[in-house]
Amino acid sequence: MRSRSAAAADSPETEPLSSIRTGDAYRLVEEVEDDSVDLLITSPPYWGMRTYGLPHDESVLDEWRSVGCTDERTPPFDWYSRAGGVLGLEPYPHWYIDHLVEFFSKARRTLRSTSSLWVNLGDTYFARWSSIRDSGRQGLNGGRTRRRTPSGGYLHDKQLLLVPARFAIAMQDQGWILRNDLIWAKPNPMPRPERDRLRMSHEHWFHFVQRQPGGRRPSYYYDLDAAEPGALDVVVHDPPATANGHSATFPIDFVKRRILTSTPPRGLVLDPFSGSGTALVAAAELGRRALGFEASAKYTRSARSRLKKVLEKADE
Repeated sequence: MRSRSAAAADSPETEPLSSIRTGDAYRLVEEVEDDSVDLLITSPPYWGMRTYGLPHDESVLDEWRSVGCTDERTPPFDWYSRAGGVLGLEPYPHWYIDHLVEFFSKARRTLRSTSSLWVNLGDTYFARWSSIRDSGRQGLNGGRTRRRTPSGGYLHDKQLLLVPARFAIAMQDQGWILRNDLIWAKPNPMPRPERDRLRMSHEHWFHFVQRQPGGRRPSYYYDLDAAEPGALDVVVHDPPATANGHSATFPIDFVKRRILTSTPPRGLVLDPFSGSGTALVAAAELGRRALGFEASAKYTRSARSRLKKVLEKADE
């Protein structure tokens, strides 16, 4: 990893092979060495669902307008963050998608030419005054605030926003190669009060790889034998119980398959939005190195505790 200032308390040279750090992924990724990551796998905060206890300034849109910018134009994430914005709480879905694409473009230099990028995203419906919860599966539990997104165009009440599809296309436009849209199907989704539509019971896992110089066909590490039996692009898994208080978790066996197919032995796995730390724990249990970033100090502590237990067991 790139060196930091001497004032930093935990320099990369002193960090263990598997670790998680608290902070803004957009800044922390700058400290990761070029061509060092074998797999970037992550589930970033979904748009307009949860705060995860992070403070967010609701006036960020007004401030953007005050400097003469239109709503259609997306501010760079650095500006947005300094104005008090948090990833996932952007006033518009296109701001959120642009910020995700900006991050993965920034992280691209850390990936080896043979690396993969797996991104998990769920969708949501539009409503001008939708609830945003601090926690709770599908945002059903805990205190809430209101999402203040102006309507217009495709932003209309009851509209399924197709955020994952819009993200995938935006990534393709930035030169990423989409290899799979893997569907995580949930046979027992949480109940919903709506009586005029079907219950949402799936999420997307997008598998991206990089373009090769000279327009050559992409070439990357992949072990198909390590995928689920049948190697199908729909995998059925019940959502796991909450992990250490984190409400947005995915099955560890599911993510292990992604790591096994896309990471060589002893390879480095990076999860820049690590949440409860499931991907890091899975990587460590499989003998891979793991590095995670998490904005919430609360979730960093719990994820670090989970990771420590795995590493201590491996040393026994």
